[in-house]
Amino acid sequence: MRKNGGTAMINSASLRNHLITVLASSMVVACILWNLEAPIRLGFAVLPQQYMAFQLGMALTIAYLKFNFRGEEKQTIGWFHGTVAAIIFAVLMYAALDFVWLLQEQAYRPWQITLIGAVVTLGVVEGIRRRTGWMLFAIVLVFMVYSLFADKVPGQLIGKALTIERMVQYIGFDPNAVFSTPLAVGTIIVMLFVFFGKLLFAAGGGNFFTDLAMAATGRSRGGSAKISVVGSALFGSISGSAVSNVVTTGVVTIPLMQRGGYTKRDAGAIEAVASTGGQLTPPIMGAAAFLMAEFLDISYFTVAGAALIPAILYYLSVFTQVDLIAGRDNIQPADTDTMTVREVLKEGWHFIIPFAVLLAALFWWRMDPEDSALMAAVAIVIVGFVRGYRGYRLTPRMLGRTFVETGTGMVDLILVVAAAGFVIGILNITGLGFALTLVLVDAVGSNAFLLLAVSAVICVILGMGMPTSGVYVLLAALVAPSLVEAGIDPIAAHLFILYFGMMSMITPPVALAAFAAATITEDDPLATGIASMRIGWAAFILPFIFVETPAILMQGSWIDIALNLGLAIIGVIAVTAGIVGYWSRGLGPMLRIAFTILGFAALPLGFLPAAFSIQLHIIAAIAAILLAVGLRFQGTHQKNEVKSGGN
Repeated sequence: MRKNGGTAMINSASLRNHLITVLASSMVVACILWNLEAPIRLGFAVLPQQYMAFQLGMALTIAYLKFNFRGEEKQTIGWFHGTVAAIIFAVLMYAALDFVWLLQEQAYRPWQITLIGAVVTLGVVEGIRRRTGWMLFAIVLVFMVYSLFADKVPGQLIGKALTIERMVQYIGFDPNAVFSTPLAVGTIIVMLFVFFGKLLFAAGGGNFFTDLAMAATGRSRGGSAKISVVGSALFGSISGSAVSNVVTTGVVTIPLMQRGGYTKRDAGAIEAVASTGGQLTPPIMGAAAFLMAEFLDISYFTVAGAALIPAILYYLSVFTQVDLIAGRDNIQPADTDTMTVREVLKEGWHFIIPFAVLLAALFWWRMDPEDSALMAAVAIVIVGFVRGYRGYRLTPRMLGRTFVETGTGMVDLILVVAAAGFVIGILNITGLGFALTLVLVDAVGSNAFLLLAVSAVICVILGMGMPTSGVYVLLAALVAPSLVEAGIDPIAAHLFILYFGMMSMITPPVALAAFAAATITEDDPLATGIASMRIGWAAFILPFIFVETPAILMQGSWIDIALNLGLAIIGVIAVTAGIVGYWSRGLGPMLRIAFTILGFAALPLGFLPAAFSIQLHIIAAIAAILLAVGLRFQGTHQKNEVKSGGN
């Protein structure tokens, strides 16, 4: 009996693995075929909602085959999860096949739509509880409960109430709810970029980035931390997840920083901040860039261009801070091998080709993001098969595994954007979206700074414990309309909420990126989160800068952009020196205060009248430069005197 039981478990595990492999691979193949317009070329008229229903069905089926009630991966199917997965698969495949008739009959609310809506609603809500935790689950649940009692809510938040039947019909089926923009972007665009990233790392691209970062920065003071900053920026802009970035690059960079002389708290904080910044850095920005382009109905090129300078300033702040900490604490260059940038590029130059294809397609040929990602994926397949890197080379087996990893890796994202579709649907049908905008604007009046400050706090709170795409979609529906209604430029408003939503990754009490880094350093998670806020201080100021100074978002003349960028660079470096307490030498309290005040005064925050503001910024920037040059000269002079005395 024991032998038979063991054999049954093995068979169940094997069946589960085969099913997941087929389903995950089918998701990626379907995405590629959809973007190649295969249905149209074959003479089939397929609605986008049919395609999305197919992808959602696959993702939900995988979720219930793969994960248990606690969200942990299980080895066997089990009768309960097997039954649930089968029901979900059958219902969603029916929806995909018969979506045209269902749309035609939607006004009559047939029982089929109720069934589809109920299965989708329950499946997605329980799925996000298992995979993303209680925060997003609780938020979605609050909105669902609100929709049932909206007419009984007092004050300005009163809305149109729904019955349970009507609610599940709407949020679980309607093209304005679950099958709306977030799910479309996730299944059509983001999946191809995830596929591109998986291919790149399967071909050795991850090692190439790490080696390039080591070669470029490892020989300077604090080189171990600079490797983390550069490597995480390169990796994070593609990976799409701050936590994933921490656990992937952090296992290498955090011990390297600790051996180099950084405290374990600073090492963990540096990795958390550097990894979080990847979600704010073009070209991918954790999928938020593509979602933002769809929400604002503008080109991806415009979004990426606007996000570029803030991302540069973010990493400038982090890079400057780790350099000054190294100078203050006498941290030496990293203990790495003798690789040079030339040697790394000589072995891995072929990785430049797919990136060149991607950037050329996006910014030169102005192709759609999904087509650009597909071209780049083809490029990495070709060069990956032809040329290897330090023992890594694409093989047919690895290529097949990449299809599976992409599909399974998309499950969480699809669940998140589907749940975000529920919230968007409820905001629309109950009128809550308009009411929330009025309440927030009325609460702060005409004070733009107060509105931004309140919105920042809301973004950090709502973003806690959520992945990048979920953070952005939720905040784009709840907070961004209030900022736009108050007169803030739409792209500035959406980047503002993205920045503060992502700051929840390093802001206690639920700082996922900082806590993930603390797991590696074995340090106190809360203390690591506080240290992350210190190292990532600029990210809390930058959104206020680019809201008030459009030049930072590439809006305006080149002279205006260059002037404000220069002021921002000087301000960021000066404030960082004040925070660390080092510039050429240790700084006393008065010098730290001077650097901090001059730095903040140089930052183009724009809250003062324009004529007076720019003059103040320029004067403060010049004073900060003179102070820095004077200290540098003084330090050099003292070193020369010491050398002369020694001789």
